[in-house]
Amino acid sequence: MITEIRRKFAQDEFEFSKHAVDQSILRRIQVQEIRMAIANGQIIEDYPYDKYGPSCLILGFTALQRPIHVQCSYPNRPLVKIITVYEPNFQRWNHQFTRRRETNNGERNSG
Repeated sequence: MITEIRRKFAQDEFEFSKHAVDQSILRRIQVQEIRMAIANGQIIEDYPYDKYGPSCLILGFTALQRPIHVQCSYPNRPLVKIITVYEPNFQRWNHQFTRRRETNNGERNSG
C-alpha cells in the first residue's frame, strides 16, 4: 500500500482535507516536508474501518530529520486524501514515534 501512496504523491494525485490544511499551517509543516515524509515513510497504523473511510498513519522524516505523521486515505481513491498531519511528541509516542505510549490507566494516548 505504501508503494501506491508514494506513486500517487509523486504524480500529484493527492488532496488535503480542510483539517489537514489548518493543521499544517498551525504546526508549520510545509507540503515539501509532507512529500518527503511520504517518500521515505512507513505505515505504522492501519485504520481499515475508520468512520470517514479506510486510512493509515505514516511516519516519515524531513531532510532535517523532523518526524512527521501523516494520516491519509487508502490509495484506492482517485486522489489520496491527507486527513491530518503533525509532528509526534515523546509524551504520546515512543522514541521511534512508531507506537503510542500507554497512559497510567492502561489506555493509549491519541495523537
